[in-house]
Amino acid sequence: MAQDPTPDPTKGPTRDGPEQAAFALHRFGLGPRPGSIAAIASDPRGALLAELERPAIGRIDNRELLSSAESSRAAFEARAGRQAQKIVAERAKKEAEQQRAQGMSDDMARKADAAGNEMAPQAEPASTPERQNFLKEIKARLDAGLDAEIGFAERLVWFWSNHFCVSAYTVPNMAGGYEREAIRPHILGRFADMLLAVEGHPAMLVYLNNAMSIGPHSVAGINRTRGLNENLAREILELHTLGVRTGYSQDDVIRFANVLTGWTVISARDNPEHGAEFIFNRRMHEPGPQQVIGKIYPDTGVEQGRAVLEDLARHPATATHVATKVVRYFIADEPPPALVERLAKVFRDTDGNLKEIATALVMSEEAWAFPRNKLKTPGEWIVSMMRASGLRADPERFERGQAALGQPIWFPPAPQGFPDGEATWIDGMGRRLDIANNFAERVAGRVDPIGILDTALGALASVETRQAVARAESRQQALVLAFMSPEFQRR
Repeated sequence: MAQDPTPDPTKGPTRDGPEQAAFALHRFGLGPRPGSIAAIASDPRGALLAELERPAIGRIDNRELLSSAESSRAAFEARAGRQAQKIVAERAKKEAEQQRAQGMSDDMARKADAAGNEMAPQAEPASTPERQNFLKEIKARLDAGLDAEIGFAERLVWFWSNHFCVSAYTVPNMAGGYEREAIRPHILGRFADMLLAVEGHPAMLVYLNNAMSIGPHSVAGINRTRGLNENLAREILELHTLGVRTGYSQDDVIRFANVLTGWTVISARDNPEHGAEFIFNRRMHEPGPQQVIGKIYPDTGVEQGRAVLEDLARHPATATHVATKVVRYFIADEPPPALVERLAKVFRDTDGNLKEIATALVMSEEAWAFPRNKLKTPGEWIVSMMRASGLRADPERFERGQAALGQPIWFPPAPQGFPDGEATWIDGMGRRLDIANNFAERVAGRVDPIGILDTALGALASVETRQAVARAESRQQALVLAFMSPEFQRR
């Protein structure tokens, strides 16, 4: 796939206004919508910074959506209800069989069977409360991406949600609520505040098994002989904050895991009003002080863990780890070291102010001078295709499309989230062609291929791409060529 030539990153941008605007919408946002290139052409950089100033940017205010705890409780009640129906139906069936054996008339047996069938749970894989809530969460996320003027804040949401990922496979009724509650409010705040919100969220505590972790010398540990679980502590150090090979030891992991014992979740089975909410259970907490990365933390209950997280958030290695991932996500698979160091310095100097880091990224010369060689992830590509067409999609169809491309929504393959580099996604170009063809078939009668090129790429569209689209044998084929073009695939 053709790529832009590599310019000198010290010379800064050389494009005119509309081309610079199209560049900004792809690199920092979710792709242009009709009219959006012209809307920001006079000052693309200023438009990006202005988006960061909008009140509540990145949040989703939808009263139809349940909180993560409410969703989990509702799902538990629905499953319990279906299980009860199944039991009643099985009892009725068994009773009918017994009555037949005792000589009951066929008519009475049929009535008993009918009563049992009425109570039998119906197979409704697409209409259970859990499934409907999940689709509502997907629609809310999709709408946020489609409605964004630029999508810079939404891209930050996607980045941080993947950095601090949970899996809907493990927490099937909480993933969407978790993103709304623990990620979106903090994308432009302090990193430490997001870290605290994430690690104390029930979805993360369940996903990384901390909800069942018990200190070996705690009251619960002595009485129940259940062991310590190191998963959350290890992933916080390795993935969420310091990064791998940054000076912590296995002993630090164990001691930090002890610190986090007692961070657990109220059982929905036992508490229908507050189930699936966070609780600190002192009986599960390992007593005594703990030394983590050279510092001793006294046993202050839940505050012991918060103190460790605050210090991890301020650690220099965390600044470098986060800066590297931000630059890799937005700019290049091989992050330019000078830009990484500048963002890391901003992180250190501002106590992890994520708005200042985003601003520094936009203001950097590298962000505008490095070529558009980043291959869009499946989710970015699908949303940019929909934004360019100005059309909506059914959330279930959207979900299937992302899953077919290897990036199912809120189903990361591991705690490190979905990979960000080209090597992961380039082999899926054949599947992208299938998706593009299906999408083009549905929209060909409503959108003009040349108009799509102007909307989505403007001056970024090469002469070769414009010629290929113009010479296509059908509108459907022309749209496929536009959506599969190197200029549209990359950001």
